[in-house]
Amino acid sequence: MAGSVGAGLDSAIIIVLGFANLLADGFAMSVGAYLSSKSNKDNYQKYRQIEYQEIKDTPEDEREEVRQIYRAKGFSGDLLEQVVQVITSDKDRWVNDMMREELEMFDEDKSPIAIGAVTYISFIFIGLIPLIIYVVDLFYPLNENLFLISSILTALGFLIIGLFKAHVNHTFYWKGMLETLLLGGIAAVVAYYVGDLLQSLVTMH
Repeated sequence: MAGSVGAGLDSAIIIVLGFANLLADGFAMSVGAYLSSKSNKDNYQKYRQIEYQEIKDTPEDEREEVRQIYRAKGFSGDLLEQVVQVITSDKDRWVNDMMREELEMFDEDKSPIAIGAVTYISFIFIGLIPLIIYVVDLFYPLNENLFLISSILTALGFLIIGLFKAHVNHTFYWKGMLETLLLGGIAAVVAYYVGDLLQSLVTMH
């Protein structure tokens, strides 16, 4: 949208391009999230099957790996042997422990389809923010600086995204908010001036 404004396009065209890009980019993001999640689940299951096979083929070697893992955690003597015995007495527990402790791999409990859908909905929801004011102006002319108002609303959207990101990553809220706002602002500025440059080049010809 910033690129469209930089190119001096009409509000109606900005809305069309904005929604077209919003839906297309959102779909691309959701597909990427789906494929990434599915790939992680498939990779986890592949290594899980390998662990089952190793336990079947070389149980003593795998038992020794468990022993080394828990020895490194501070267990020793009879207690260490008890831990090894408990873990290796159940194949599922054994494999789960090896996946977590040896390979440091964790199963994704969310469905790849659900992750893709949530990504798409979230992208659309946030992506609508800069377009709202242009849609309102289309039906009820505001006679205001639409791009400025849109930029302010978008900045608020970036701050909200940064807040959630900081909460999920357990970092300082102000840091996550400012970082997201700065990166989003830079992207918008670049898009605006690229649009302005391309419009100038087209006009010259």
